[in-house]
Amino acid sequence: MTIPTTYLISDSSRLLRRSFDNRVRTLGVTGPQARLLLVLSVSEGENQGYYAERLDVEPITLCRMVDRMEEAGMLERRHDPADRRAWQLHLTDRSRPLIEALRDCVEQLDADMQAGLNPAERNALADALERVRMNLGGNPAPAYRTSANG
Repeated sequence: MTIPTTYLISDSSRLLRRSFDNRVRTLGVTGPQARLLLVLSVSEGENQGYYAERLDVEPITLCRMVDRMEEAGMLERRHDPADRRAWQLHLTDRSRPLIEALRDCVEQLDADMQAGLNPAERNALADALERVRMNLGGNPAPAYRTSANG
């Protein structure tokens, strides 16, 4: 009997998230905090609702996380000039070196995850997963930057 692809993807996602969470914990952040910092590094200055949607968390959950991260000096809220009730999120100078460490962590995790796959297999896997993501209603992925300059 063949294992359904849905199970393989779901279980791989669970294991990947667990590994990510364990690795970023060594940098002093939780997995959700790391994900928020990485999303902020690509699209800084959006309102909190945008980030809640991107991270697939409830707005109140994100708000509590942002409270803790703001207290720790990792990010700051600024008033949204277009909406007095909304807050935009921005990285702080203190968080920028952490972003680089998180990117390094992601790159190492990616390499570990794809160990044993040749370049053609890696490309085929990425292409297939992107197609699956789009079939499930995903938006085209933003370009992933591996450095502050990229």
